[in-house]
Amino acid sequence: MYTKCGHVYSAHRVFREINEKDYISWNSMLSCYVQNGLYAEAIKFIGEMLQGGFQPDHACIVSLCSAVGQLGWLLNGREVHAYAIKQRLDTDTQVGNTLMDMYMKCQYTEYSTHVFERMRIKDHISWTTIITCYARSSRHFEALEKFREARKEGIKVDPMMIGSILEACSGLKTSLLAKQLHSYAIRNGLLDLVLKNRILDIYGQCGEVYHSLRMFETVEEKDIVTWTSMINCYANSGLLNEAVALFAEMQNTDVQPDSVALVSILGAIADLSSLAKGKEVHGFLIRRNFLMEGAAVSSLVDMYSGCGSMSNALKVFNGAKCKDVVLWTAMINAAGMHGHGKQAIDLFKRMVETGVAPDHVSFLALLYACSHSKLVDEGKCYVDMMETMYRLEPWQEHYACVVDLLGRSGKTEDAYEFIKSMPLEPKSVVWCALLGACRIHKNHELAMVAADKLLELEPDNPGNYVLVSNVFAEMGKWKNAKEVRARISERGLRKDPACSWIEIGNNVHTFTARDHTHRDAERIHLKLAEITEKLRKEGGYIEDTRFVLHDVSEEEKVDVLHMHSERLAIAFGLISTRPGTPLRIAKNLRVCGDCHEFTKLVSKLFEREIVVRDANRFHHFRGGSCSCGDFW
Repeated sequence: MYTKCGHVYSAHRVFREINEKDYISWNSMLSCYVQNGLYAEAIKFIGEMLQGGFQPDHACIVSLCSAVGQLGWLLNGREVHAYAIKQRLDTDTQVGNTLMDMYMKCQYTEYSTHVFERMRIKDHISWTTIITCYARSSRHFEALEKFREARKEGIKVDPMMIGSILEACSGLKTSLLAKQLHSYAIRNGLLDLVLKNRILDIYGQCGEVYHSLRMFETVEEKDIVTWTSMINCYANSGLLNEAVALFAEMQNTDVQPDSVALVSILGAIADLSSLAKGKEVHGFLIRRNFLMEGAAVSSLVDMYSGCGSMSNALKVFNGAKCKDVVLWTAMINAAGMHGHGKQAIDLFKRMVETGVAPDHVSFLALLYACSHSKLVDEGKCYVDMMETMYRLEPWQEHYACVVDLLGRSGKTEDAYEFIKSMPLEPKSVVWCALLGACRIHKNHELAMVAADKLLELEPDNPGNYVLVSNVFAEMGKWKNAKEVRARISERGLRKDPACSWIEIGNNVHTFTARDHTHRDAERIHLKLAEITEKLRKEGGYIEDTRFVLHDVSEEEKVDVLHMHSERLAIAFGLISTRPGTPLRIAKNLRVCGDCHEFTKLVSKLFEREIVVRDANRFHHFRGGSCSCGDFW
């Protein structure tokens, strides 16, 4: 009774008062520790049990395996397994199931397989556990094969098993199989709330927004998981406004957001760069007394930095009492995104001094910061530190950062030599970094090498074709550029259009190039013409048509520059806000050199601070200069 009520102390007091303890007494107390999450205490308790002259039995092994699995203590798990074999308990179905689960949580799939094969009698839990084990170990096709075997053996398929095989669908990103399982669950009456939520989530991960929404609408009693899964589906599919609107709709129901839902919406808000909505969620967290630690505080730092407010990100970071590696990394990444490479390094040093060990992601954020602040020597030093001092094997992304670091500094040949010396076969992210650097520094010969590799590795990524086409255009090879772009249509690929957005009041306004769809389009275009004329007369602005990568006349190139989406957003910002109000603009592509110069002049002549987040980093324009130092 005390165990089920969560009163461990009271349960322990009753246990101590029992003069003649039997196996039920010991196993009940052990189960109490396990059920209430006190796994280390459970393992210590076994020592007392042995000293009391009691040898672990079937029930004890089950509880002990659960505790070891939750802790991930493989060595202790193998000791328990060895004891079970000696006592001939390992072939028992319940013990075998728990051993498989323990090894799965310790990330040793082969041991789980070995236990499964030795079991004489396998129930539906056995099959579900081994399917889950393969799915979580990224052995998705083996998971599918085990599911087929279970069906052949006549094993009853329940919602739990469907949920396990859906994990393989998630890993394979195959909506076709998810639809088949969805249909099977409908035909056999297996659709409970948990399974509906799981199917909704899988459709979202596979990019099937329509099917996720249909499933969401069929759930009558939506819980927090239902709402969060749909919010994530919208956010992951780039439908950020829809994600924010759904979160607002959820608040009008009886369902209260939990920390997972709040982390999800903060991620969407960061991508949307909506500072007002981010502050609303932060206020909600404070009013509801959410603990400012863990994922919540890290997400707030990410949100504020993603919305261009480094001051608020620092306030949240400095106010956190317990700073873990995720929070430190979020702050290092924020500094790097805003071009504060030296600050990122200082944060990294402070993190290490406090005794927090950096992980792969920490070094990735640090190398990114070095890359965007031209800190070549420092970046090389940290790559070496990562391998020698912390014994962390670099990922492809770390190597890409080094290539980017060298390439951005004009050392494109050194970057290529570095790629050739890599111990791993370079993937697309590495070649993309080299191609971008070669494009900036006009190393066209090496750019073609990188372009060939990139298209070979990722033939279905439309962004790669655009990047390669732009390189041809800059070389004046218009025929080649058109041929590459034609391959996008031939392959049935679709490229997202360039767009910029700005938050005015509580609304986010989006613009594409040459946009005339906005309700204030006429005023916006008149204001933009006025801005351009003032920049020419008072700032000496002359359009740099080198950044128009289309084979058209000079006059048409000038017109194209005038209609870039960020300029429309700036014009709208100027007519919609009071003088002196900062403008915050986000863009889904890299800002071009001419727009960069244009924005610098606007910040000076119109006396506005303009914060622009492009695909690479943040630019803070103030008084005619940019925080990036014209290096981006």
